[in-house]
Amino acid sequence: MTDKILRLFVKGYDAERARTDPLLRRKCGSAVAVIGIALNLLLAAIKLAAGLLSGAISITADAVNNISDALSQIVSLIAFKISARPADREHPFGHARIEYVAAMVVSFVILFVSVTLLSESVKKIITPMGVDYSITVMVILAVSVLAKLWLFAFGRSAAKRLKSDVIRAASADSLSDAGATFAVLISAIVAKLSGFDIDGYMGVIVAVIIFVAGIKVLNETKNSILGSAPEPEVVEGILKIAHEYEAILGVHDMVVHNYGPGNTICSFHAEVDGKADIFETHDCIDLIERRLYSEMGIRATIHMDPIVTDDEKVSALRALVADAVKAIDGRLTIHDFRYVEGVTHSNLIFDVTVPFEIKENNGVLEERICAKISEIDSSYFAVITIDRE
Repeated sequence: MTDKILRLFVKGYDAERARTDPLLRRKCGSAVAVIGIALNLLLAAIKLAAGLLSGAISITADAVNNISDALSQIVSLIAFKISARPADREHPFGHARIEYVAAMVVSFVILFVSVTLLSESVKKIITPMGVDYSITVMVILAVSVLAKLWLFAFGRSAAKRLKSDVIRAASADSLSDAGATFAVLISAIVAKLSGFDIDGYMGVIVAVIIFVAGIKVLNETKNSILGSAPEPEVVEGILKIAHEYEAILGVHDMVVHNYGPGNTICSFHAEVDGKADIFETHDCIDLIERRLYSEMGIRATIHMDPIVTDDEKVSALRALVADAVKAIDGRLTIHDFRYVEGVTHSNLIFDVTVPFEIKENNGVLEERICAKISEIDSSYFAVITIDRE
């Protein structure tokens, strides 16, 4: 459904290209925003009329909420236009992160609406007013719920296709709106059947639903701005391409920077045979970097780590150290292993990758690993670098 709609509004639409082509992505995002603006303004006009006719504060507030949704979509529209701008001297990584800022603005709008609605609803509870719910009003509310659910499904699907936080934020808002309007509909049905006015109480429920949605959007956007871990499929995709080449013996120290949708920069260390032809190995590294950009849109910088592969003693020691480290915690791994033999003692130099879930202090962890190494042979000194994953 989403592809059909976007194909209708965007000339030359292609689902795959929309993720990586900034111009096409902007057109698609703009189309989603325009559809949201039009539908929200239409719903706001209808609900405002229904609210004024019935005297229900919850319906009028729901109409105002739809107006705020339209404003949020306008913010999305502006964000897509700015994010498509090319990189310049002041913004060498482009402008795509503006979408995260826009999503945060949307979250603040949602929170403001919820607080305003809560205030008005409490006033309505303290000073009740007569409400006249007609069949027409209830039909309007029911249609509004369905329309908002459709807008949520459409927005969520479009957000996945375009990898857009701002569209995801707007779609989450649509889902909370559907719940809010449903609560108002329940209020109308109860009032019609029992004559008991729960309009103010439902207004409070609606305000809480909207507030929770706003907090959720704010939290997700905050993570994008602060910097969050890369998606598992991104890491898996990078590793899959790297390990397709026999020259790559291992990958570690991977760092993935996200400068907005379609603008990802990655660096990692690739372990290679220290005795292999350096030109052939470098050619392999070049191929991997080119494939990561062409297939995943990732600009990668790969550092070559030469390791010893044909020394039986070094290989045996590497295996012993790996087992010793895993004996402390099965989630620990080692890389960049080197062996420097001396007269009175020998140095075992290596890095230990430590997942964030392991809270143990780095110094304490090093002491425990050194003790394990000494158990193998007291003349072995461990020189350890701790890498938090």
